[in-house]
Amino acid sequence: METTSRAEPQDAMGGGDETGGPGGHGAAQGVPGARRAVEGYLMAQFPWYGLDEAFTGPRWLMQVGMAADGAVEHGSTGHGDEPSLRGELGGEADQRFTVVVTVASRPGRRSPDGNGMLEATSVSSAAWLAGSGLLSCTWPAQMERALRQDWLEQQTAIAWELADDLDGGGWSTLSLPVDGVPTDFLYRESEYGWVLAGAAPHGVHIGAYGRGMSAYGLGFAVVKDIEGYAERTTPAT
Repeated sequence: METTSRAEPQDAMGGGDETGGPGGHGAAQGVPGARRAVEGYLMAQFPWYGLDEAFTGPRWLMQVGMAADGAVEHGSTGHGDEPSLRGELGGEADQRFTVVVTVASRPGRRSPDGNGMLEATSVSSAAWLAGSGLLSCTWPAQMERALRQDWLEQQTAIAWELADDLDGGGWSTLSLPVDGVPTDFLYRESEYGWVLAGAAPHGVHIGAYGRGMSAYGLGFAVVKDIEGYAERTTPAT
């Protein structure tokens, strides 16, 4: 999967998209960020997943990742507080969020220029995107800025190795509903939050990560109105 190469965590969720950070910040001048963000999601040829209707808090969009041929490969929907790098101020501990990553299931295939092969996507792809996504919004409170890059490189390598070894001892099994059907996910916790990944219907894989919200008891469902996420509203109860 071209968009899941060992890129920096802050880039791993974005692939070739230009929408910027969470919610499409950094949009081109004159184009509303939320509108720009949702347009990428509307281009996808697969359904997006988010938390089911049991979650009644704020919902928001992050980014889509695209392959070299322009096809949408993955994207993320956010729930709760929008994560930010606030560890320096001690605010990280107060954040409560869950991000759901949807990854299109793709076979190995030739690159658009015919000169190489694009990797197949798998549950490991979802696990990698979720793990790197959690890293991108994590900043150990006591760490100096000068040491952050070394920390990121070390933790990114660990996340990649864990995603590449889903049968290893770093993962446990957690059953959660997907469209109302109990589904097994691979799950792991760390001091920074939790990550899970598994297969889903409709030709996609699901990854998720979060902090401050327990993964136990969550449920996933196809997003019926992705444009509603762009409005950053709290659904009516």
